[in-house]
Amino acid sequence: MTPVRVSLSALREGRWYEYLIRFVLGGGATVFTGLVSSICGADVGGAFLALPAIFCASATLIEKHEIRRKREAGLDGTRRGQQAAALDAAGAALGAIGMLAFAIVFSLTVARSVAAAFIAASISWLICSVAAWYVRRKMRVVRGPRTGLSRGHHPWSA
Repeated sequence: MTPVRVSLSALREGRWYEYLIRFVLGGGATVFTGLVSSICGADVGGAFLALPAIFCASATLIEKHEIRRKREAGLDGTRRGQQAAALDAAGAALGAIGMLAFAIVFSLTVARSVAAAFIAASISWLICSVAAWYVRRKMRVVRGPRTGLSRGHHPWSA
């Protein structure tokens, strides 16, 4: 099993305007959510907090980075770029499951204590996200990769 780890090297691959795009899209989504909340109420506006505003920009940038990296090595890279974006999308979906657990636990416990609700919701987010990742991983092992590549040579089989 591959351990979850943080790699800051990906931050060096981005260009300044790519981070600006993410910042603008994220800020725009926050402003949009605030406007919806002020017009329709917090219940409706809260649903828009889950709006994956920067996901599209992030997925396209990840694809572009992978393609660029492979082209620098003399390869096409299109397929690798699509796989990288798909992997990011899968991670976002698994994270969304955790966020749903966070929202449910927080809404059920916030009346007692905000701090306790935040801690309980954060723990539930972590548990649900890791459990979803583990289940997805086990399902992929049982099913096998869908790319037609052998398991040992698949770029995302780690």
